[in-house]
Amino acid sequence: MTWQPELDELRRREALARAMGGPDKVKRQHDGGRLTVRERVEALADRGSFHEVGAIAGRADYDAQGELASFTPSNCVMGRALVDGRPVVVVGDDFTVRGGSADATIRDKPIMAERMAAELRLPIIRMIEGSGGGGSVKTIETTGRANLPGGVGGTQLYYQTTANMGLVPVVTLGLGSVAGLGAARLAAAHYSVMTKTSAMFVAGPPVVARLGEKLDKRDLGGWEIQCRAGGVDDAVETEAEAFDRARRFLSYLPSSVFDLPPAVRPRDDAARRDEKLLSAIPRDPRQAYKMRPIIETLVDKGSFFEMGAWFGRPVITGFARLDGRAVAVLASDPVFQGGSWTADACQKIIRFVDLAETFHLPVVYLMDCPGFAVGLEAEKTATIRWGVRAMAAVNQARVPWCTVILRNAFGVAGVVHQPAGRYSMRYAWPSARWGSLPLEGGVEAAYAAEVTAAEDRDAKVAEIETRLQKLRSPFRTAEAFWVEEIIDPRDSRRLLCEFARLADPLRAPGLAAFTMRP
Repeated sequence: MTWQPELDELRRREALARAMGGPDKVKRQHDGGRLTVRERVEALADRGSFHEVGAIAGRADYDAQGELASFTPSNCVMGRALVDGRPVVVVGDDFTVRGGSADATIRDKPIMAERMAAELRLPIIRMIEGSGGGGSVKTIETTGRANLPGGVGGTQLYYQTTANMGLVPVVTLGLGSVAGLGAARLAAAHYSVMTKTSAMFVAGPPVVARLGEKLDKRDLGGWEIQCRAGGVDDAVETEAEAFDRARRFLSYLPSSVFDLPPAVRPRDDAARRDEKLLSAIPRDPRQAYKMRPIIETLVDKGSFFEMGAWFGRPVITGFARLDGRAVAVLASDPVFQGGSWTADACQKIIRFVDLAETFHLPVVYLMDCPGFAVGLEAEKTATIRWGVRAMAAVNQARVPWCTVILRNAFGVAGVVHQPAGRYSMRYAWPSARWGSLPLEGGVEAAYAAEVTAAEDRDAKVAEIETRLQKLRSPFRTAEAFWVEEIIDPRDSRRLLCEFARLADPLRAPGLAAFTMRP
């Protein structure tokens, strides 16, 4: 006598779960150009590594003899897997079962996935397609009551979803229509990416239409809108690209806040010099230049991973490696508003510096910031308030920090190029220029009487600017030891790699608490 009959029944139920919403719904998913949730797990995880939890959970009907007559699996698939050899938690919505709606899920499954990640100290990857909240309007009739958001016993998922952001890396993938709680779960991440055929919104077109706005899914919450608004970090053409982005993002981060980011064996010369850096910064301070090629030159070849390229565009954020060690790269982008800090750029900085601080990543800041953005739009968007919040994020950071001033450093935003009150490394290129205000536009105000009395107004302004430019030389600042070092741009990579090596033992969890304070 064995337990084979029960094992056979288990296998039958597992097969029913793998059938998901049935052949018609699976075909519809494929016809829409989307993978099923189980195909997504297979494509994301290392081959054969997925260990599913709760596979046979769902809703069953039984006949008069108590035998299973039909079975609809929960539309949440979750478990543990390996991604590039590292253990992670994976949880995904099954859109073939009631469109990913909460009507067809068991709420304890996504809660357990979040708890598993927290308690085992593992990154979590959420693959989201559907709403996943309190159900549809029809739920009122099927349950006989209305759902109270956050009612008794109904807050655990909300708590764990946000709590995990302070514990483990959270990656979210928007792989279809995402609404309601699904949208919140997509946004509650350290890194989020959506396919360009997907859409994300708090409420979909039918609900919005009742408010007088008739929009289709893409116009309401397509990738262009969400990426430019900062609701989602990145957008890709295919699901395969989304999985690749998730893998790359995680490769720079520790498994939890209790670990350190992984290092890899260096494959690039730490002392490599590039002659192009000598002419990278134009002599005309009004001329823009491309920052990304400079980043690519300074970091280990092929290691730069940018995030949020469409949002807060005066600044660039991403991960990279220096001599094999992971670092967080913050850089100005003078192509957009001269690199000045706009309200959305400040929001981007806040989130990125907090991310680096959470996971012990040293920060490298390649600076060319002429100050806060000015003008009516800057005032309407409360740029100064967001700027002060960005200052707080930088000043509160305890991770090692190194700044290279490439060109501009002006005003209050110029102050915020390193954490205040503690030691951090700083270098300046010969092209660096700084001050409380740029000379351009400031001379006429500061020397109003002299300019007004001059016969040739423009000539007088030019004369004053020439005189002040000589006084503003970075060498004069270095004489007073207001800047530590002016360096040959070609030495930047060597010095940054040295910074990464020196920072290695300083970024251990807990050591930051012993940083000396004035």
